[in-house]
Amino acid sequence: MSYLKVDHITKSFGNNKVLTDISIDFEKGEIHSLIGENGAGKSTLMKIIGGIYQADSGQILIDGKPANMRDPVEAYGHGIGIVHQELSIAGNMTAAQNVFVNNEPVKKCGFIDWNRLYADAAAEFEKIGANIDPKAIAGTLSVGMQQMIEISKVLSKDVNVLILDEPTSALSDNEIENLFRILLELKERGKLIIFISHKLNEITRISDRVSVLRDGVCTGTLDREDMEVQTIIRMMVGRSIDALYPPKAKRRDNKKALTIEHISRKGKFSDVSFDIRYGEITGMFGLVGAGRTECAFSVFGADKMDEGQVYLDGKQVRFKNPAQAIREGLCYLSEDRKALGLFVDMTVKENTVAACLKSMCRYGEFLDENRIRENTENYIKELDIHPEDCRNYKVRNLSGGNQQKVLFAKWLAAKPKILIVDEPARGVDVGAKTMIHHILRQLADTGMAVWMISSELPEILGVSDRVIVMHEGHCRGILENVGLTEEDIMRTAFREEVRHE
Repeated sequence: MSYLKVDHITKSFGNNKVLTDISIDFEKGEIHSLIGENGAGKSTLMKIIGGIYQADSGQILIDGKPANMRDPVEAYGHGIGIVHQELSIAGNMTAAQNVFVNNEPVKKCGFIDWNRLYADAAAEFEKIGANIDPKAIAGTLSVGMQQMIEISKVLSKDVNVLILDEPTSALSDNEIENLFRILLELKERGKLIIFISHKLNEITRISDRVSVLRDGVCTGTLDREDMEVQTIIRMMVGRSIDALYPPKAKRRDNKKALTIEHISRKGKFSDVSFDIRYGEITGMFGLVGAGRTECAFSVFGADKMDEGQVYLDGKQVRFKNPAQAIREGLCYLSEDRKALGLFVDMTVKENTVAACLKSMCRYGEFLDENRIRENTENYIKELDIHPEDCRNYKVRNLSGGNQQKVLFAKWLAAKPKILIVDEPARGVDVGAKTMIHHILRQLADTGMAVWMISSELPEILGVSDRVIVMHEGHCRGILENVGLTEEDIMRTAFREEVRHE
């Protein structure tokens, strides 16, 4: 008998049917993965198990007995904990306070035992190999470190069922390895791990079984020996995706869009020089802490620059704020779509025109609703945003991948000459990822300059024409992507010489 069973679960939001008659068995002592395209219903199903949503029909069984999870507290009472894709960090509290929020150790007198709180948090971080100061203010930490805090928060409750929704999307390679080590240890202790990821290499590496969702329906469950990548993709999207990455640049005239000379920001990056060219995708690779995003922020005017020069089309510029950069045709697609990219409590329509309101006006000052509607519908169709009638949906009600597509629509509508994309395919499924990569190539082929920041080496190699290698705040090298390998890039990051014939 299975330990946890979702039995004929159905769920709709208004007229949008998200789950249809889903039945899956989960066993103790296994890592059971869920995979599917954005909007397939994975996160909704997990939120039903975790008591956040209530199913319209069907039931959840634990040890063969119906379990009614009316809220997350009841789910925790049944030993079920979720690490959500979207972070819920209290940024003004310490890392330790976030781990033990509403569960702080107290002294006999009833006051919080701060020494024990910090010691217990340090022990939780050590378990997963996270080098986090328990007294650090959580809001000052990187997205990757905040994700590790979220994971520690759930693991500290000693749950029997651990659900992780895209847990590795913001983690470094070392952090991912530490997380996988912990998951395998929990599995050996008889815990049930439900692992949601869009990364097929992760799914096939650590899963005992994988269940595939497509358009709210479970298309099947595969055992480990049957987990072939093309089989999973066909079950996800109903077709094979043979060309995961687009062809390289069609034309390269080497005309410089941006020239960066010796820019520095104390404590973040130092003496960085490179250029971004029209008609190309220039990849920027670096591990967590390499200074990639900080460098882009300074160029874009979102942060200060202590030294150096930036030239746009040969003219020296120093943007005081992002609005100036956008007016000059430089746009930035953030890796943190909720905090820095989207207005999640506004509609899809409002978000897609947020960066180009002037172009949506008639008579110079009045918003043209017809133009706005037409703009939004064009991008919904072009980027395959689901559901198709989501123009007036609030962005927070879309899946993570569809939110990412709305973010793309927002900046494409601004008609940039130069587009900075920071982790553009983070948290999206293989089909959407392929589409995003092809869109970036199409933009470059039409003459746009694309600066793509990524921590995923396969993405860097598959999409870029040239690769800027960052490490510890320094530019270690700029490599032509011809015969380039992951080993070449890593050797460059650590200052080893790379030769190409």
